Amino acid sequence: MILKDLNRYFPLRKLLNLVLTMSVSIQLILVIYNHLTGFAVMTSFTHFAVRLVLGVIFSIAGGLAIAVPDLLVIRYLNRRFSWSRKPVIRLLIQFAMAVVIAVSITIVLTTLSHLLSAYPQGLAYIMFLNGLIVSVVNIIVMAILEALVFFNESNSARLKAESLEKELASTRFELLKNQINPHFMFNSLNVLSGLVEQDAAKAQQFIDEFAQIYRYVLETIEKTVVPLNDELGFVRSYIFLQQIRHGDAIRLAVNVDATLLTFVLPPLSLQLVLENAFKHNIVSISQPLFIEIADDGRSLIVSNNLQKKVSVGNSTGIGQKNLTRRYQMITDEIPHFSIVNNRYVVKLPLIDTDYDERTDH
Repeated sequence: MILKDLNRYFPLRKLLNLVLTMSVSIQLILVIYNHLTGFAVMTSFTHFAVRLVLGVIFSIAGGLAIAVPDLLVIRYLNRRFSWSRKPVIRLLIQFAMAVVIAVSITIVLTTLSHLLSAYPQGLAYIMFLNGLIVSVVNIIVMAILEALVFFNESNSARLKAESLEKELASTRFELLKNQINPHFMFNSLNVLSGLVEQDAAKAQQFIDEFAQIYRYVLETIEKTVVPLNDELGFVRSYIFLQQIRHGDAIRLAVNVDATLLTFVLPPLSLQLVLENAFKHNIVSISQPLFIEIADDGRSLIVSNNLQKKVSVGNSTGIGQKNLTRRYQMITDEIPHFSIVNNRYVVKLPLIDTDYDERTDH
């Protein structure tokens, strides 16, 4: 489980290649250096090869035993003591952990090696020498891993940003196309045509609200988020047009804490939820549609009574997927859709105003 989680943070294939390369290089240097200094003279090529292979095997085991804890330390420190906020504390902790890990691994591997073939120079001396060497090596390894993790994260962030930008452009286009709904426009113009002859004052109000809706669509389509207060203003205009058409068959109740009005959410989120309610439910005087917009302190709760239309087929869920995708671009929280007590309930997370607009321009 730990390795699987770590692999998502830093690919273990890259780690294995790094350890293998460093193990061969270090052991080759050590074997040659020990031979030339007389510390461990090689009597033949076979002796040299065996010593090198055994050294590489031990180094790979030790390298992985060192590198994996190193990555865990780096991941933990990146979350708790970032270089940008606490560089001194980060440096001291990372240096100390590099030494602790190196000494721990040295004790285990040197003792095991001594049991297999006793060192003529004595265990304590070799333990000290290996501990010193491995500590220096691990400090270097920690620095290399730190650089690789930084590069890997920067590259991943760049690719993700490019992907999100393409996704956002596509989503904005689809959203704009969906919001300028020809059926909605056609129905609205039909209603307006009737109002012009019956009630000129209400017709003018209808035109004002209709213009307000499309002004809001065009003004917010390029934004990643908008304040809840603006969304509720849009809802009032949108529901006004629907009530002109359906009369008392549509009833809306809004009960939202005023302290949440500055929180933000993706633009036209409420329009999508309301449009789905009208699309999938019967709306008539005998069966009015009750819509309630409330909150639970951190999310907006939009619900309506279920009275499904017989003529409407199964929902494709495209609208829900679209809304979820837009949330995923800006936050880890996503909308939830459920049926509770014969009411369709949508939970829209509200984002605090200190939200970092990663994708807004």
